[in-house]
Parts: sequence; structure tokens; C-alpha cells
Amino acid sequence: MLGRDTLKRHADLVDRMATARGVDLEEAALRGEVRIGEIDDAVLACAGCSAPDACAHWLAETTAPQPSTPSFCRNAELFERLTKG
Repeated sequence: MLGRDTLKRHADLVDRMATARGVDLEEAALRGEVRIGEIDDAVLACAGCSAPDACAHWLAETTAPQPSTPSFCRNAELFERLTKG
């Protein structure tokens, strides 16, 4: 089972990655472009990633918006879909 701190860290990474792609997840959810369950699934997918430190480093070095996510991002398809919205 994933701990609370782990889930919070990955929720933050998902939110920051969305922002880096120019996506406001809260706004997208309010517009019906993404379901809350999809965001939950994105956090769980992120929590299974073996490169969270690389992700955090990429995000720290990145200014928004970016045309794509790093190749290791498990949520690349979700962010791509939301940027096309």
C-alpha cells in the first residue's frame, strides 16, 4: 500500500507536469475534459514510476508550457489529450 506522503508527492508531480504542459487540471475537471477518477489514476500511475527524482528535476528546470512530457512520463497520453482539448 502506498503511504500518504508518497501519494502527496506524486499528486504534486502530476499537477506540476500538467502545469508544465499548460494544463490546469482543476479547470479541465470543471469543464468535464477529465474525470476526477482519471486524475486519481494518473497519480497512481505516477506513483509506480521509477524516475520521480528525474521528473522533479525536469520540472524544476522547465518553464511552461512545454510541447511534450519527458519520455519516461507515464501520463504523457493524458496530458497530450488535455492539451488538444
